[in-house]
Formats: sequence, C-alpha cells, structure tokens
Amino acid sequence: MNQPVRMPIHEAVPSDDDAIEADELSDAVVRQLLPRLRRFALHLTRDAMSSDDLVQSTLERALTRWPSRRPQGNVRAWLFTILYRQFLDSQRRARRYARLLDWFTGSDVTAPSAEREVMARASLDDFERLPEAQRTLLWLVCVEGLSYKVVADMFDVPLGTIMSRLSRARSALRDLHEGRAGEPRLRILK
Repeated sequence: MNQPVRMPIHEAVPSDDDAIEADELSDAVVRQLLPRLRRFALHLTRDAMSSDDLVQSTLERALTRWPSRRPQGNVRAWLFTILYRQFLDSQRRARRYARLLDWFTGSDVTAPSAEREVMARASLDDFERLPEAQRTLLWLVCVEGLSYKVVADMFDVPLGTIMSRLSRARSALRDLHEGRAGEPRLRILK
C-alpha cells in the first residue's frame, strides 16, 4: 500500500497562484495539485485503484512532455487536460479491446438501443394479446424451433392445417403490431 510522502518543513508550500504560474514541475507544485488530480481521477473512473493509475500515468506524461509545454500556460489546467485525455484514451482502448475480443470469440454482445427495447416490448405485448391457440403455435414453431411435422403430430392434425394456422397467427401478430386489427380473430374449422 502506498504511504503518504511527507513534505519537508523547510520547503515552502506554494499557493494556488504559484502553482498556476510555476515554470517548473517541482515536488511542491505536484504535492499541491496531487489531491485535486486524484479527486478528479476518482470522479472519472469511479475506482480508487484505477484513479491512482490514471494519476500516475498523467504525471509520467507531464514529466516526459514538460519541454514541449507552452511556457505561458497554466500548469494546473495542463495537468488536468493530460489527465482527462489519458482517461479518454484508456476508455477508447478498453472499447477497442472489447470489440476485438468479441470478434475473436464470435460473440456480438451489444446493448440494445432504447428504440429496439421499446419495439421488443411492444411486440411481446402484441404477442400476449393473441388467442392462446395462436400463441402456442407461434411459440412452438418460432421460438422452440419445432418442425411443422412435429407440431402437426403433437396436435394430431394434418401438416397443411398447421401451416395455415401458423400463417394466420403470423398475420394476426403483424396486424396487431402495425395497429391494423382491433381484436385478433381465430377462424374455427369444423
């Protein structure tokens, strides 16, 4: 576990204005800005360990890029900009890694959009409004994947009867979904 580093007593603690106008990234400036950087990183990542890693990578980048910094710039704003960009880069890398992993494993797990979710809920509600016989037939053939022949044998009816009932059930569901039918009708055969 990281132990806090104590600042020597003889070293002056810079004020906010000093940190803003500092010409070098001294220990005193870093110590003053470190709690703020950690707080911002924790706000972004929502995880203490990830936020510490983010702050560390931010400081590493700041130290390596110090010569290329604009001399008249604000050090605090510069560090916060680096931290935020490091966070965005890590998020992009994580998404890219997840896409590659999904591609190699063959799974395409994406969150459904709000529109697709609403349409799926409406379809399920329409399905529930169908008569029991049509729901059962649609369920067995379309959801369970049973063949027409197996369903025909199950109900002890000819294959053509299952096919025509399934066609009517699909048509009734389509009409309900498109808002064309008030109440689905089931044709009763003698």
